[in-house]
Amino acid sequence: MFKQLRATPNQLTLLRLIFIPFIAMMVVDGRFAWALALFVVAGISDGMDGYLARRLNQRTTLGQYLDPIADKLLLSTMFVVLAVAHKVPWKITILVFSRDLGILIVSILLYMTTSLRDFKPSFWGKANTVAQIATVLLVFLDELSFAQWVTTLKVVGYWTTFALTLLSWVHYTVVVGQRLRSSGTKSIAA
Repeated sequence: MFKQLRATPNQLTLLRLIFIPFIAMMVVDGRFAWALALFVVAGISDGMDGYLARRLNQRTTLGQYLDPIADKLLLSTMFVVLAVAHKVPWKITILVFSRDLGILIVSILLYMTTSLRDFKPSFWGKANTVAQIATVLLVFLDELSFAQWVTTLKVVGYWTTFALTLLSWVHYTVVVGQRLRSSGTKSIAA
């Protein structure tokens, strides 16, 4: 485990986790230029860790779990902090946070009680993540710009995120149910 933690891609993922409270503090302080800059750096580190894992042949089991957790923690934190700052509607934040928490709990339960170990994101999950990232970026840009098109795109981002969050959550639920039925997986409790 310690050896996996020392892998360069995992170090970048840990760095991304360290950025989260600082980005949140910048939002709370109304320093959206800094929040945007740190969010972009966190995004670059996300792309770099995947690239380096492949390039340096440093793919690890820890990284497979840590990377999506870091992504979800960053995005969920951003939505909560932006809702508290009245920059994102609460109903969108509640849906985003509930979906991510629900999927995390179900994944942990499945991991502990079944033989299912493959929790790769679906097309809808990836589309949802892209929509969430774009929405957070547009919220930051809208705070720094007076351009009406940015505000319009931000609102489109809100509702795209809402729709894709709901769709990806339903899709995840259906797929997990199908996988459990088709594999005949027996739980530990059974």
